[in-house]
Amino acid sequence: MKNKNTNLTNLLLSAMFLAIGLVLPFITGQIQQIGNMLLPMHIPVLLCGLICGWQYGLTVGLILPVMRSFLFTMPVLYPSAIAMSLELGTYGLIVGLLFGFAKYKCIRSLYRCLLISMISGRIVWGLAMLVLMGAKGNLFTFEAFLGGAFLNAIPGIVVQLILIPALMLALSRTHFRILDKHKHKGERSHAE
Repeated sequence: MKNKNTNLTNLLLSAMFLAIGLVLPFITGQIQQIGNMLLPMHIPVLLCGLICGWQYGLTVGLILPVMRSFLFTMPVLYPSAIAMSLELGTYGLIVGLLFGFAKYKCIRSLYRCLLISMISGRIVWGLAMLVLMGAKGNLFTFEAFLGGAFLNAIPGIVVQLILIPALMLALSRTHFRILDKHKHKGERSHAE
């Protein structure tokens, strides 16, 4: 019975993260340049992978950009939403797997999982853009990859690295108990 309740809870939380991902980009006013800088769809997918697990994070990440493209025409379906779908799916998968198997569910582990998933997702996005742009006979240069994946995204990356650990820490102090009280050598416990 407990497993059934956990699955239902994860399904409901995933639906909530999907809804947040659909609505959150409206804070950028649907302006693509601002959205590319703040990355509002990334936050709910990363949180979904961390809280619900890799299966849910992967699913929400794959669905969110394409659904948003169909509902609100942003991001543009080809190539942006398709490439973003693969990118966000990778975020949800990697962060959920790494955090799920982490020995200690602490801030240090959380940052490690976030950074690895963010780099992995950006590499997948670059490869997807290379294939999708190449299919139309367009070039996707290394400079375009660096600009789109890292340089233009620095504000969003900073927001993610501040907001997600803060939210996870706040949730760990509730009944969710996401982060544990184990501590690495030299690291303060979250309960302290």
